[in-house]
Amino acid sequence: MSVENDLGKDNIRRLVWRIAFPSMLAQFVSVLYSIVDRMYIGNIPQIGDVALAGVGVCGPVVTMVGSVAFLVGIGGSPLMSRRMGEGRMEEARKILSNAFVLLLGLALILTAAMIAIRRPMLMLFGASEMTYPYADIYFTTYLSGTVFALLSTGMNQFIIAQGFAKVGMMSVILGAVLNIILDPIFIFVLDMSVCGAAVATVLSQMASCIFVLAFLFGKKVPVRITFGGYKGRIMGKIMVMGFTPFIIIAIDNVMIIALNAVLARYSAPGDGDMLITCATIVQSFMLVVTMPLGGISSGTQTILAYNYGAGQKERVMIAQRYIVLLCVAYTALLFIAARTVSPLFVRLFTANARIAQTAVWAIGISTMALIPLGAQYAVVDGFTGLGQVRYALPLSFFRKLVYFIPLFILPVFFGAKAVFFAEPISDIAGPAVTAILYSRVMPRLMEKR
Repeated sequence: MSVENDLGKDNIRRLVWRIAFPSMLAQFVSVLYSIVDRMYIGNIPQIGDVALAGVGVCGPVVTMVGSVAFLVGIGGSPLMSRRMGEGRMEEARKILSNAFVLLLGLALILTAAMIAIRRPMLMLFGASEMTYPYADIYFTTYLSGTVFALLSTGMNQFIIAQGFAKVGMMSVILGAVLNIILDPIFIFVLDMSVCGAAVATVLSQMASCIFVLAFLFGKKVPVRITFGGYKGRIMGKIMVMGFTPFIIIAIDNVMIIALNAVLARYSAPGDGDMLITCATIVQSFMLVVTMPLGGISSGTQTILAYNYGAGQKERVMIAQRYIVLLCVAYTALLFIAARTVSPLFVRLFTANARIAQTAVWAIGISTMALIPLGAQYAVVDGFTGLGQVRYALPLSFFRKLVYFIPLFILPVFFGAKAVFFAEPISDIAGPAVTAILYSRVMPRLMEKR
């Protein structure tokens, strides 16, 4: 039974890179799910810009539903890694089995709940009478594949946590490539428009789900999915551990929902849908930032968790340092990209000159303080991997709180477009507080261990 990476013995620097790069690439490719959908939708003749605004309203809600995968995946995988590091393999198996059943149950509950409340929810979150039909058909179709989406994303974390980072990457690439191929077929060739984009996504997620489950039920992994041994206590522990990444993603999407609602309220007459279309393009660029960044910080949690469980404090500290450097390097690269290639990025979504000009400006504003965000992600996910939710959760909440204050205040005095300044304000305040807390807390955690 061969493992790609020995979490307890391999050189830390190479180990961080070997796990971080596939995890980052997997998340980067997964961004293509939403970006390719939006790109094709924005270029549908006659209705492209309006349809893109409708799908933009759905985007944060869809991602919020998907955050349940991280509640279980990132909640359970570090627990499993620590048990593996401690040599308690039977407990590791129980954690994986309970996570599988928990995620399956949550997916079914969410599907029923979201379908029941979709109209009032989408209208509240920024849809207009003009954009709602597109939002409704996309959202309803997408929800039919919720089980596949959650199982493929959530259970993939347990593949990465056992050292199979490349396999985890391949599962995501499979779905993304299939989505890229199917999108134009369903949207244009079969003339299914917005519905076709959602159908292509569901089929792609189904393929990823089959790949992930086949691997975890197979014999190549040290810890496989088995049946039985279900306990509420284990499921509760998984959800407690996963609450921080779940709430981070959930609140990130509440932020986007609030942004759309504020734009709809404070925009000049006739500008609301236009600015929401711009915000959708900005959010697509930010996904290119945050999803791969989260891939680095959450994918490498398994290194921290395994070595913390094994009592190898020095390896934990070295790994954390490399993870921070890698995250900051990635955000620095995207900071440069925002100032050089954003016009080309925007043109993928719209040919409307006014929308394009406004979107490029908004991307520049939203990414002004992008570089410190890398350290924020690395430290918060690092605390989560070590089981220190009491530090990770407040740090995440603080940054979100700082975002909401200018989001609601600035447009009152400076107009709707001022909402885009809320992002850089929070990206400065959050990392600053995180750095101070980390410098004081981390040495004490290592001493106790």
